[in-house]
Amino acid sequence: MKTRIMIYVDDVDMSVAFWTDEFGAQVVARQTLNGGYQNVIVGISSEVELSIFPRDYIRIYSPEVAENVPSLMFFSKDFDRLHDELISAGEITEVNGVLTFNFQDPEGNYFVVAKAE
Repeated sequence: MKTRIMIYVDDVDMSVAFWTDEFGAQVVARQTLNGGYQNVIVGISSEVELSIFPRDYIRIYSPEVAENVPSLMFFSKDFDRLHDELISAGEITEVNGVLTFNFQDPEGNYFVVAKAE
């Protein structure tokens, strides 16, 4: 099963650069939307993709969800490397026996990485 998560940002190019530079995500597709807006899909893994939409586009076509921010936790076997390399990585904490840390994207959205066993 593949999961595609839609996120809404003010600067699509900056968000794509963050996910590709910091996580090694690959651009899967670029789509031109109504009004000349661009949507970019990046693959985080073979089973997880982020579909990055401009928030202004969502405000026009789906205003009821435009301000939604997903609360995402990524499980990674590269936990220690990610913590060392992510500029915005927070302190490592233990939650119910699982090591985790928060990080922030360039737009101030917070995400969590948990250590995969």
